[in-house]
Amino acid sequence: MTPLLEVQALTKGYGGRIGCSDVSFTLYPGEVLGIVGESGSGKSTLLNCLAGHLAPDAGRVIFDTRADGPRDVLAMSEPERRMLGRTDWAFVHQNPRDGLRMRISAGGNVGERLMAVGARHYGDIRAQAVDWLGRVEISDSRIDDRPSAFSGGMQQRLQIARNLVTGPRLVFMDEPTGGLDVSVQARLLDLIRGLVRRMGLSAIVVTHDLAVVRLLADRLMVMKDGRVIETGLTDQVLDDPQAAYTQLLVSSVLQV
Repeated sequence: MTPLLEVQALTKGYGGRIGCSDVSFTLYPGEVLGIVGESGSGKSTLLNCLAGHLAPDAGRVIFDTRADGPRDVLAMSEPERRMLGRTDWAFVHQNPRDGLRMRISAGGNVGERLMAVGARHYGDIRAQAVDWLGRVEISDSRIDDRPSAFSGGMQQRLQIARNLVTGPRLVFMDEPTGGLDVSVQARLLDLIRGLVRRMGLSAIVVTHDLAVVRLLADRLMVMKDGRVIETGLTDQVLDDPQAAYTQLLVSSVLQV
């Protein structure tokens, strides 16, 4: 099977400080990879380099495009990368306000991404917006409400609908449940897991919460000081961690 994403020796520094160093991994279609580590471990830097929000200093990010097969995203033109970000890729921010247009309606947020890939029929766009609001458990009666009228959990669900409406194959998630109440987190995680499985999505999920990766991720990558120190099947890494740092991470959660 051809990998959907192949990352080779990705490196990013900030002056004398390492953001991420020599990170390599392969992601296959339908697979969810979790990336964990403490604040400053490099996980968010890595995610932003992968998603094109930061320019790495070295390395390759090879994506299996629909039209041309495997291509190095870092070598693409800016218009090509923008189109990739509207179609096959999606990015779910920790703060949904970073991923939503707060001044337009919920339906407009979903419809805007459809229009970005060429949709023009108002009735079809609105019908798809209604469908996707339903999929993320938002009543169609709220379609004309602005996101500012929604709770944090509803805003996050709306951001997910906006991202998934164009049928991407790879979704980047940066602390998708961060800042939400525990009960809201559980509902959102269940929703994300269901959507990922039903749509056959591949995803890369960055989080400090081991319970999140336990629920969502097939494989797990542990980072410390910008480097990958352990990787493997999620249950295997969490139940039998080999690296001392991973053992410390797991034990600190168990002691809480």
